[in-house]
Amino acid sequence: MEYKLISGDYYERVIDHLRGNFFADEPLNRAAGLCQQGGGNRELEHHSLATLQDQLSIMAVDERKDSVNYGQIAGVILNGVLRSGDTEQALDKLQFSCDSNYKKIFELLYRHSLQVDLFARYNVQRIFDVRILSVDSRYRGQGIAKELVRRAEQVARESGYHLLKADATGIFSQKILRSQGFEAFSEQLYAKYRDDEGRIILPVEAPHIKLQLLTKELKYENDH
Repeated sequence: MEYKLISGDYYERVIDHLRGNFFADEPLNRAAGLCQQGGGNRELEHHSLATLQDQLSIMAVDERKDSVNYGQIAGVILNGVLRSGDTEQALDKLQFSCDSNYKKIFELLYRHSLQVDLFARYNVQRIFDVRILSVDSRYRGQGIAKELVRRAEQVARESGYHLLKADATGIFSQKILRSQGFEAFSEQLYAKYRDDEGRIILPVEAPHIKLQLLTKELKYENDH
């Protein structure tokens, strides 16, 4: 397996990978009925492309010459730059979305993130934001997700970031991130996320029971 930064000429192939895997499989997308297997979503694809353009994302490519899947994208981790005020702006912009299902998902993510000021808490100007972790179903169970997270941390360190953050929506991504040194900072039980009439907004299926905001602080030799 070859791991490398995702360059612009791979963007469309990465979106195709997400259509066949993450878009339909991710717990909140599934609960909201956002995408069908293999199908797309205009706003989710725009969000993914905007993240790719930060040029911090990594892919795993099957480079086994004897494999029928030679050259296939086995997995991706999409990472973006998060600066103070970005989440507030994104939430304001979200109010103009015509996609009610997309809006439901990202209102939860943005509002949960805004419950705490990570920039002030950790005294940072920017955060390395792990947004999407996806592995092709044919390659799961091979440690690819863990390696993608490990390499994302390397990129963050090489770029001088002091804090990584992830909104992990499912039990599997939460376990993988914690195994790589991320710690749960805050969480939201899906069963307690309800509208004004007491109805569950996103009926996420077990074993996924909560959203976790996880963080990992990076230390450098010259830190005091």
